[in-house]
Amino acid sequence: MRDDKPTHQERLQRSSQPSGLSGILHSRETDADEGEASCPAFGYLRGIRDRAEIVEFRFKDGNSVWFPYSWMGNWHFNPSEGLLLKFSGDMVYLVLIRGSNLDRPLGDGTIDLVRAGLQRHRVLWLREMAAEEVQQVGDTGPTIDSIQVAEFESYAAMKEWLEAHARAFL
Repeated sequence: MRDDKPTHQERLQRSSQPSGLSGILHSRETDADEGEASCPAFGYLRGIRDRAEIVEFRFKDGNSVWFPYSWMGNWHFNPSEGLLLKFSGDMVYLVLIRGSNLDRPLGDGTIDLVRAGLQRHRVLWLREMAAEEVQQVGDTGPTIDSIQVAEFESYAAMKEWLEAHARAFL
């Protein structure tokens, strides 16, 4: 039978949490920063210290492909051409994302797709948008027209694909 005295673990947990006004403010900040949010082009983790393990690419036809952030290697951003991500795992995969305003911060200014999103591993998913959605967003935020994923077993095959689909990234 347990008496009303707190256990050692309960006392440790209670002493590590801020108390008084600082405890109330801390819990409000934590609640506001937690969870997920999205815009029409991508979804992301709101917490500035949160990191996703995997990023999902969603296609117009309903299919998706996922890659672990641990596979992500070098990547290139060219505002005129798009974003080229390289994932290396059992094979080498290139993900070519074409759209507009890919580096534009969202309305609150705390996140954008390129720097505060992908670079910090906070992006959960990206999706191809329908033409109507792209028009609706216009210049007010990022849009994704297309996502292409290609896999390669050799450097020569990768170079050939880049010449055909993304020459600006060579």
